[in-house]
Amino acid sequence: MNFPMMVSPSAAHGALHPDGEMATHKGATAATNTPMIISANASFPVDKIAAAATSPIWWQLYPQEDMDRTKELLDTALQAGAKAIVMTCDQQASYYEHSLHDRHLNASPLGGDRRGTGRGRGPAAAAPSNPYRVPPGRLWYNWQYADQVRKILTVPLVAKGVLTGEDAKAFVDHGFDAVYVSNHGGRSLDYDPATLEVLTEIVDAVPAKFPVLFDSGIRSGSDILKVLALGAKAVCLGRVIRWGLAAYGPAGVQRILEILQGELVMAMAQTGCADLASINRSLLRTHFR
Repeated sequence: MNFPMMVSPSAAHGALHPDGEMATHKGATAATNTPMIISANASFPVDKIAAAATSPIWWQLYPQEDMDRTKELLDTALQAGAKAIVMTCDQQASYYEHSLHDRHLNASPLGGDRRGTGRGRGPAAAAPSNPYRVPPGRLWYNWQYADQVRKILTVPLVAKGVLTGEDAKAFVDHGFDAVYVSNHGGRSLDYDPATLEVLTEIVDAVPAKFPVLFDSGIRSGSDILKVLALGAKAVCLGRVIRWGLAAYGPAGVQRILEILQGELVMAMAQTGCADLASINRSLLRTHFR
C-alpha cells in the first residue's frame, strides 16, 4: 500500500453512479492503487467489479447460517481475486437506522410503506414474526460459525465492527488475522462510542504487530494522522468516497483519495513525522474519559 488508506465496504454504489462499484474501483486504482473492500451488498457482481480495475480487492462477508451458502459466496469472491475476507459482526438487529428513521415512522406494522407493498430493503424484506419487528436474520452469530469460516479460508480473515478490547482479544484467540474498528458509520445505535475513543483500548488488547483497521468519521488527512498515532495500521473510507463517486464518478473517487493523501503528508510534515513509523501517541493529547 502506498498510503495507509482503503475504500471501506458500503452498499449500492449503483445509486450514486451508473457504473457503481466498478467506477469506485477505477478511481481507487487511479489513486496510487488504493485497495478496495467490496460490499456484500454491492450493485454489481464481485467478479465484474474486480475486472474493472487492478487495485487489490477484499470482500465483505455477512455471516450466513447455511454453511454451503457461505462457501458459495466465499468461493465467488476468492475466484474474483479477493485478497482477504472482512466478516461484519456488528449491527446484529438493525432496524431503526437513522437514515431510514422517517420511513420507519411511516411504516406499516410489518415494515412496508403506507401502500402496504412491503417492498424495499430492510424490515419489509425481513418480515419478522415478533411484535417488536426485530429481524432475526443476524441474531444467531456465534463463534462456531466464525471458527468454521477461518478453517476453510487460506486468505486473511478480518473481523469488522469491533468496539471493545475484550472483543478484539477474543478475535485474536479465534485465529482472526486483523480487527476492524467500526460503529457502522454511527448510524445503527444511538450512543455507540465514537471509534476514535475506543481505539487505544483495542490496540492495547491485541499483540503489538496485530493489524488494527479503523473507520467512521474520517474527513481529513489530520484525522488519519490521529488514528495512526493511536495505533491503527490503516483507515477505511466510506462516506467521503461515496461523495466523490456521486459528484464526478471515478475521477471524483480518485480526487478524494488524492486530497486525503496530500493532507496526510502535510500533517505528518507539520508534526515532524518523516515516515509512518515515526507516528506515535506523543502527537496527541486525548481526554476521552
